[in-house]
Amino acid sequence: MGKSILETIEEYIDEDIAPFSMPGHKQGRAFQNLLLAEDKLNLFLKADLTEVDGLDNLHHPEEMIKECLEDLSNVYGSKKSYFLVNGSTSGNLAMIFAAFNEGDEVLVERGCHRSIFNAIILRKLKPIYLEHSYNTELGIDVPNNSKDVIAAIEREKNIKGVILTYPNYYGIGCDLKSIADNCKKKKIYLIVDSAHGAHFGFNNKLPENAVKLGVDAVVESAHKTLPSFTQTAYLHINNVDLIPKMNFYISVFSSTSPSYMFMLSLEYSKDFVKNKASTEYERLINRINLLKNRINSIDGFRVIDKHCLEEHLGYRNFCFDDTRIVINVKQGLSGHRLLEYLRENKIQAEMSNDRNVVLIPTPFNIDEDYDKLLNALNKCNIKLLEEKVKPVYSNAEYEKVLEPYEVLNKYKRKINFKEAEDFVAGDNIVLYPPGTPLIVMGEKITKKHIEVIRKALNDRVQVLGVDENMILVIEEI
Repeated sequence: MGKSILETIEEYIDEDIAPFSMPGHKQGRAFQNLLLAEDKLNLFLKADLTEVDGLDNLHHPEEMIKECLEDLSNVYGSKKSYFLVNGSTSGNLAMIFAAFNEGDEVLVERGCHRSIFNAIILRKLKPIYLEHSYNTELGIDVPNNSKDVIAAIEREKNIKGVILTYPNYYGIGCDLKSIADNCKKKKIYLIVDSAHGAHFGFNNKLPENAVKLGVDAVVESAHKTLPSFTQTAYLHINNVDLIPKMNFYISVFSSTSPSYMFMLSLEYSKDFVKNKASTEYERLINRINLLKNRINSIDGFRVIDKHCLEEHLGYRNFCFDDTRIVINVKQGLSGHRLLEYLRENKIQAEMSNDRNVVLIPTPFNIDEDYDKLLNALNKCNIKLLEEKVKPVYSNAEYEKVLEPYEVLNKYKRKINFKEAEDFVAGDNIVLYPPGTPLIVMGEKITKKHIEVIRKALNDRVQVLGVDENMILVIEEI
């Protein structure tokens, strides 16, 4: 018998790894550093309670949970805010079900998280895609230029709304305000997955929070960048017309036994951004800037920042999260190899692609984490990072044959993905992370898609929808 979950986690923690991946509390450091008394830590375990007398009920808050949610709404500036204990996924589902009806056409950014596409399928929507934008010089996904989004809104006369991500995994966000203003003129909904933006707006060096930019509804993953437990998030509503339906769908997609441990950490994160975020993020950004300068002096590496993006994107109407560290390797080197090298040197990054490694620091990383990262990069033999296979990327190769929801009732069979050219996908094919679909079910599989899947598997990137080289395809259209 192999090792238990407990044994495996114990071994991982004992490695003393520098945590540059989510969650934001960094293995509990946030709670150890900021709690007023040591015995408060024990409350997080003892707080695994249920809706007994005196503890209120998340599904019908009337007492302390209600007061906490009202304060959360005040902190972020929303009309109404919710705790999510089933992750941002539940919020994405609730937003899409509340805003749209079956058969509605929606404009959706191709780089959205797979939970958005799952919600589109379940709600039986008809997606019109904003084609994925990819910068080949830097090897990163970039948000669609707001001018292109607005042009698509003008062109697609029947859409009921727009679904976007702000920011993406690389910390880059679109000009959300101009898009929001245009949606209001058109009287259509703007729904935003801001999973990586819960900390935005609480320091003047950070981008503005999506709540303040005029969106109708937005989900923010507290656990990604704030001191909150994995699976916790916030949902904020600016459009009061959505609130009655949202109340219902939040209840539908949430556990009927919401965790008080989760709620404790969500309250903790709310108090953190309310009282400490401005100074803590000032300190964090200053620390990261020192690190970036030193990394940039190492041969083979550079850190992507807003200035670098302005040079390569050709437009300036975007924002960048200066708390995000994106290490870009020079041509001929592999971001995947760098990720593996860092892990071997006790540094846990968040994700990699062909040319980049993404790290997510928060105010709860310590100096030793940054020192460990810098030392590893300084001593790295870049020959170990050499890429043997030319990077491939499927950009703007999408042919929708069926609406995604129509695929569910079609007969499917499994075939080797290498033999799937010109077949219609019977499942979403998703590179994870970042969790954005390469192929959406109902789309035709191309030769380029097959090349991307092959390389991803060779690079040991997890590809959801591919099981032992087999994928689902539709037998008959």
